[in-house]
Amino acid sequence: MRLLAPKYYKDFHCIADRCRHSCCVGWEIDIDSKAMKKYSELCGEYSDKIRESIEHTDPPHFRLSECDRCVHLDGRGLCKIILQCGEDYLCDICREHPRFYNTTPCGIEVGLGMSCEEAARIILSSDDYYVIEDIGEYDGDFVVFDFNPLTERSHIFAILSDASLEYTERLTKIYREYKISPAVLSDGEWRELLSGFEYLDDSHRELFAVYSSHIPSCGALDKLLERALAYFVYRHTSSAQSKGEFLESLGLVLFFERLFASMIAASEDKSEVSSYELCRIISEELEYSLENTDIIKFEFSMGQIAEN
Repeated sequence: MRLLAPKYYKDFHCIADRCRHSCCVGWEIDIDSKAMKKYSELCGEYSDKIRESIEHTDPPHFRLSECDRCVHLDGRGLCKIILQCGEDYLCDICREHPRFYNTTPCGIEVGLGMSCEEAARIILSSDDYYVIEDIGEYDGDFVVFDFNPLTERSHIFAILSDASLEYTERLTKIYREYKISPAVLSDGEWRELLSGFEYLDDSHRELFAVYSSHIPSCGALDKLLERALAYFVYRHTSSAQSKGEFLESLGLVLFFERLFASMIAASEDKSEVSSYELCRIISEELEYSLENTDIIKFEFSMGQIAEN
């Protein structure tokens, strides 16, 4: 199968010790079977320390320190497995993060998840989000789709990139054409829903409490909203296998966009760099929580039922 990616994908490189939000902190890092086999056969000075660090649960994972840091993260924020053994000895999740993969009618698409601060910076700085490039081959069987979400995605990208319209006009056009918007719930109802979620950092609950579907414009930062929405559409709608599934996912991403707009509007710091961090938090707390995204999508599925 063909492996496809947004044009900006090739610009990503892990910034390692310069990262303020290490993916080696706060996350339980599962170990795949191939990596476990490598670790069991590994020889050398660091091999015993790797084996001793593994919690043999299902699936097995690396033990975290009292500060929720992976025990292989050194004081500079660098991975001791890479330093001592080389990148070939990373487990899948460490090697692949922040990448995600979607099966689509045209092949496998890979992207960068915005919970990573460097990925967020690249995505929110890129205007060519609609350029999808062929970057190689991917093992797997071709999947036949009865519904083509990529046709709909291309149409949304065409609306988003239409410079003849103000950003808010483009957003309204998407709402009207697809008959779906975050107005499926009131602002108060969305805030109540958000307040009930579990968060990795409980201070983010207050950040999300500013939600409103009615932010008229973020001025110069509307360009960031456009790029963020394009990313959310690419990630969440591209593998939909029915119109209903596509619309639920589109509702989810339109909600993410309005949450991002609300957080920008409420922030005292209107710099682009500060806004990158706000979008990263949305990704970390909502995108990477299947439970949270399912709850949000459910509201849009109920909205579709009510409309029909």
